[in-house]
Amino acid sequence: MTSRITTEGAARERIEAAFDPELLGTAGDRLVERVVGHLRDLRAGQGPVLNWTEPSELVDEASATLRQPADPGLLTERFDALVRQALDNGINLHHPHYVGHQVAASVPLAGLFDALGSITNQVMAVYEMGPWATAVERALVEELGRRIGWAPGSFAGLVTHGGSLANLTALLTARNVALGGAWTRGAGADGPAPVVVVHADSHYSIARAVGILGIGTDNLLRAPLDERRRMDPVALDELLGELEQEGRPVIAVSAAACATPIGAFDPLVEIAEICRQRGVWLHVDAAHGGSACFSAKHRHLVEGLELADSVVMDAHKMMFMPALCAFVFYREAAHRFAAFEQDAPYLFDPAAPGVADYDSGLKTVECTKRAAAFGLWGVWSMFGPQLFSDLVDITYGLGAAFYQKLVEAPDFQPLHEPQCNIVAFRYVPDELREAPAEELGRFQLELRREIIESGAFYLVPTKSDGIGALRVTLINPLTTPDDLDALLDELRRQGRALLEV
Repeated sequence: MTSRITTEGAARERIEAAFDPELLGTAGDRLVERVVGHLRDLRAGQGPVLNWTEPSELVDEASATLRQPADPGLLTERFDALVRQALDNGINLHHPHYVGHQVAASVPLAGLFDALGSITNQVMAVYEMGPWATAVERALVEELGRRIGWAPGSFAGLVTHGGSLANLTALLTARNVALGGAWTRGAGADGPAPVVVVHADSHYSIARAVGILGIGTDNLLRAPLDERRRMDPVALDELLGELEQEGRPVIAVSAAACATPIGAFDPLVEIAEICRQRGVWLHVDAAHGGSACFSAKHRHLVEGLELADSVVMDAHKMMFMPALCAFVFYREAAHRFAAFEQDAPYLFDPAAPGVADYDSGLKTVECTKRAAAFGLWGVWSMFGPQLFSDLVDITYGLGAAFYQKLVEAPDFQPLHEPQCNIVAFRYVPDELREAPAEELGRFQLELRREIIESGAFYLVPTKSDGIGALRVTLINPLTTPDDLDALLDELRRQGRALLEV
């Protein structure tokens, strides 16, 4: 009996320590101090962009940390060491030389609002489990929907964990609307195989969604593009006409605002009119470019977004929020329950049918869902919507400035005139001017690897006409034109070194 009491007492002591508010306070002070210093150094351009370590080595280090014995007397010190370990081994999105993937250097204060939701574990599935989280999400949906161009009360929307899940949810809704029995009988059970028509450069999450939904990636048709790599409305209309003659049901046309490779915005007004005439659902993946609706200068890029049946917009991209925070919108509010046809009485209370509309679990793939919109709500409330216009204008302006630098540099080749903050290009030194295309493409990828492992810059690979190229996304608003000059110089320096090997 004594042994059992002693064991239980030790367990309770460990639990008390883990839940101690005073430990949280002390650790929180250490965390803020460390992160503030870290961000201050990054803002000054200090340190590497990527702390490159071979993956297996880093896994070994993380595993060794897990195996360290716990010491109740050194919890604050251990916490501080773990924070430093995380900061020293990550990627530094707030470094002005980060010009890589479409993941933002987030507004730092947003992380504190995220922490508020995480520490208190505000979850969502039913309204009563996360009333304030639900209210915040609903308020943001209303504000963003109005900025897209919809009348209050006419549309609906929700937050999901990322653009991939958002695209899946929207296309699931489109499938169920187009194929009435698909939820119970499966896609294509009642006739010819249905298809989804997509922008030829659409994000891979679209093809993934088509596979998950049982439509089959063989039934994903890539619409022809024009000379600016935008969906060609004339060719789209011809394709839809051919499918109609064949009796193939079209679940949706998935357009892009903008497409990932070069940031091309589809002509949405023309595409929407074709879809309306053909009776086809129009989905727009506006994960990156949807935030242009905040900018008076760039709003024309998303003209026609309000005509889509569903829209996806990622706040963790061009609204500069921490990942993950993605929105799904439906032009018609009635479609908000079309994705799922399920009943879960242990969650959803039939005694309060008026509250059911606020239960997120009826509309999302997730059941339990974190309060992903807290950061956006907090930053919007503090700085107002003008901040999001400023962020779009500044970063899109950096894209135009970088393009001009490429045009003026005889050893660089821009591959398109950018519409936003995404720019694809190649470095072409004299030694490679007459090289075969494959060799030139291979050189770009090798050079990129050297650059990122050095920590000097972080940029990403892409392809143009099947040939390797480089791509930047200028998604740190504190990056300057001088940083862009430094990028060209670093590419030259490391490129020459690579040629000499």
